[in-house]
Amino acid sequence: MISRRKFVQDSILATTGVTIMGNSLRGFALKPQDFKSNRPLPSQRTFTSKAIEDIIIKVKQGISNPELSWLFENCFPNTLDTTVDFEIIDGKPDAFIITGDIDAMWLRDSTAQIWPYLPFVNTDNKLKDLFKGLINRQTQCILLDPYANAFFKDLTRVSEWKDDRPKQKPGVHERKWEIDSLCYAIRLAHGYYKETGDISVFDSQWDQAMRLAVQTLETEQRKNGGTPYYFERVSSNSTVTAPFYGKGRPVKAVGLIASSFRPSDDGTLFPFLIPSNLFAVEALAQLSEIYKEVVGDSEFSKRCANFSSEVLRAINRFAISEHLDYGKIYAYEVDGFGNKVFIDDPNIPSLIAMKYLIHGAYYNTEVYNNTRRYLLSQDNPYYFKGKAGEGQGGPHAGMDTIWPMGIILRAMTSTDDKEIVWCIRQLMRTHNGSGFMHETFHKDDASKYSRDWFAWANTLFGELILKLHKEKPQLLQSI
Repeated sequence: MISRRKFVQDSILATTGVTIMGNSLRGFALKPQDFKSNRPLPSQRTFTSKAIEDIIIKVKQGISNPELSWLFENCFPNTLDTTVDFEIIDGKPDAFIITGDIDAMWLRDSTAQIWPYLPFVNTDNKLKDLFKGLINRQTQCILLDPYANAFFKDLTRVSEWKDDRPKQKPGVHERKWEIDSLCYAIRLAHGYYKETGDISVFDSQWDQAMRLAVQTLETEQRKNGGTPYYFERVSSNSTVTAPFYGKGRPVKAVGLIASSFRPSDDGTLFPFLIPSNLFAVEALAQLSEIYKEVVGDSEFSKRCANFSSEVLRAINRFAISEHLDYGKIYAYEVDGFGNKVFIDDPNIPSLIAMKYLIHGAYYNTEVYNNTRRYLLSQDNPYYFKGKAGEGQGGPHAGMDTIWPMGIILRAMTSTDDKEIVWCIRQLMRTHNGSGFMHETFHKDDASKYSRDWFAWANTLFGELILKLHKEKPQLLQSI
């Protein structure tokens, strides 16, 4: 995997003519001749899809700005180009997809990384096998440990976090309990089924994994007064460890699901993480549909549907509050006792990503719109504005750091053409000449950024451009 990372960096170097040493790209001035593809050569790509290559050509023809066209060509296929390990194991497709510069697979990231390719699976059997392979791999991961968020392909490999408590199993990279990890696995299987009609992935192992997932989510409602899960990191910064010996702050069992960590892999302040609970509402409804339509288990289907409804009722009761200036808005985290925190974190799920991620039936549109206005204002303590750009940040990367992913999601969830164009121009100004998206950049200096190789952000940017190509092609001619 390290060689892939090096190739990505070398390909950027070849195009920009500057040295990459962490955040050393500075003072770039791109010219038309600089817009040469930063993709690996075809022979060095980790996965290829004719359907994706065809759509890249088609979309580029509708983009008038050469820099934007170049960014799309670099970013959209980045997951396929650099992060896929695909093979047939015991007669079944298997796909292990790393997040980029970390040699491990997150259930969340891997699903999100290939999600934009889903509309093309019916025209490319190779791409269809990639989705089946990832569903199969995620099934194995959940059966190994439903509380873990990230895994190795080699199930005998011991993590660098081997001193975490409790001791994690070989094959687990990190054991941070995040509700969305299981929800993403459900989303992937449901989305694949709805797109293709293929039910072959719903085998006995998948069934076992899904029942374990639901059991885990039910356990984390803490109705029995506690949880078997705890997390203590003794080998590094103690802030990674949740209070009260790794158990986290107390919650009142009100029907919500506790999450020890956020999608950023940071610990929660209050364990009832609302964006992830909203995601669980939809995921459980999707699972109910599969068990009713495909598996034929009406009892388990009803169990999932009732669980989904219970969580939604609790969200509507405990997570919506009246703001002094914005009306009713969603809290980011609550504890069931009445304590709430009003921030966001520009990963997915997030409050702003709600409109992108889940069906409108599961959230209140007026409350969402009020929340969005609040989050995109400087009343939000993690909204930053500076010389380089402005946008949402979060605790993960520190003060004054803006997430390109947050800007992408702002565009994805906007109905205002001017706002969408503004977001794209922000992204074009802050990639720092690399031709790729980063995890964060400093509000006053885009050359101070984190992560050269973050495949999820790259592919998500490509998804935004693809969405505009389909829904608002005129905007791609106006930038």
